[in-house]
Amino acid sequence: MINIVKTTLENAMRVFTGPARERQVAALCFRETKKGKKVLLVTSRGTGRWIVPKGWPIKGLDDPDAALQEAWEEAGVKSAEVEADPVGHYDYDKLGDSGEVTPVKAQVYLAEVETLAESYPEDHQRERRWFTPDEAAARVREPELKAILRDF
Repeated sequence: MINIVKTTLENAMRVFTGPARERQVAALCFRETKKGKKVLLVTSRGTGRWIVPKGWPIKGLDDPDAALQEAWEEAGVKSAEVEADPVGHYDYDKLGDSGEVTPVKAQVYLAEVETLAESYPEDHQRERRWFTPDEAAARVREPELKAILRDF
């Protein structure tokens, strides 16, 4: 009986809150230039669309450091100052290799880039490029991420 009530309550909550979301961490990598801020985007491995570096939390690292680790692996960010508190979050649906969809909430951490590496773990799988925040917002799909970039 208790399991039936619990399941019914969980299903009722989904009506109001949507499906449960897995958590990821993302790095909004930027640098200051003479012409203003530039944001570093990378292409996704699967579809080639523009994204910010992101991934699952890493055991033994706090969320900002895990976001920075993703920035290293996906974009070659060798060193950066990362903020301790997220600047925001965005929701998206992650498509798995076998076609399954996982709802994800990505916490976004600002990372001011100091140096980029020429070679990094995923350099042969992704393109990276600097954009103005407005240009970056125009290239990403997720509405909440677009808003974070525009407000930046």
